[in-house]
Amino acid sequence: MLFHLCATCGVEQDPNTPLPDECAICADERQYIPLGGQEWTTVEALAGAGYRAVKHEVEPGLHGLYVDPKTAIGQQSLVISTPAGSLLWDPIGFVDAAAVDAVAAHGPVIAVAGSHPHMFGVQTQWSKALGDVPILVADADRSWLARSDGPIVFWSGTHEVAPGLTLHQIGGHFPGSAVAHWRDGGDGRGVLLTGDGVFPNPDRRTVSFLRSYPNRLPLSAAVVRRIADQLSHLEFDRIIGNFDNVIDHDGREALAYSATRHCAWVTGEFDHLT
Repeated sequence: MLFHLCATCGVEQDPNTPLPDECAICADERQYIPLGGQEWTTVEALAGAGYRAVKHEVEPGLHGLYVDPKTAIGQQSLVISTPAGSLLWDPIGFVDAAAVDAVAAHGPVIAVAGSHPHMFGVQTQWSKALGDVPILVADADRSWLARSDGPIVFWSGTHEVAPGLTLHQIGGHFPGSAVAHWRDGGDGRGVLLTGDGVFPNPDRRTVSFLRSYPNRLPLSAAVVRRIADQLSHLEFDRIIGNFDNVIDHDGREALAYSATRHCAWVTGEFDHLT
């Protein structure tokens, strides 16, 4: 069955309904419709144009998958391997047989999950290609689903994917924005996979908290404090975003410091520096 995806965000559309005039995710204030207007594409068209998925090792038990050349938002998917099976996190907007083989090489995939609607990608097609595995979607973001013909499981609060691998709803960027806590990652010190909810910066020492990254909309101090408080009880050393952006060590300290700094700026504490 032929389905379309938005060329700008890479999120799939329902093949059983007419294509809308605009992608709802891109028309939202957190994203954008390109100057030339809405464009749709298909996985088949991307494959025919030479696009392919490339895998690399992030650390033992964790592999990244991105599309080359870059397409749509350009995120990297992450495959987290546990003894109970693997999670495909932030699925890319492309899938073919070689990509499926690359993911399945690390053991059976037991779930697909996007950290938030921008990262839904072609999650339904990934699920189908991997044997109709569950698609985990935060209930607070269910209205953003443009395709719902897969085995979707709605969840709220926390959701255990496998022992030692848990999703936590932190909100902020989207009400259902989530992080994945991998207890055994980072040589047993813990890894936090954050999507856009907590965004590791280029300095590799701090993180950002934004409602919109392309349109530079900040989150309030109250929301950032809430996010930091929610994550303060988790043990992790590394923070890994969805664009190969990483805090290599002391991630808990980096998150706490960055939250305090963000709150100080948005409440005017540093206005004398401007």
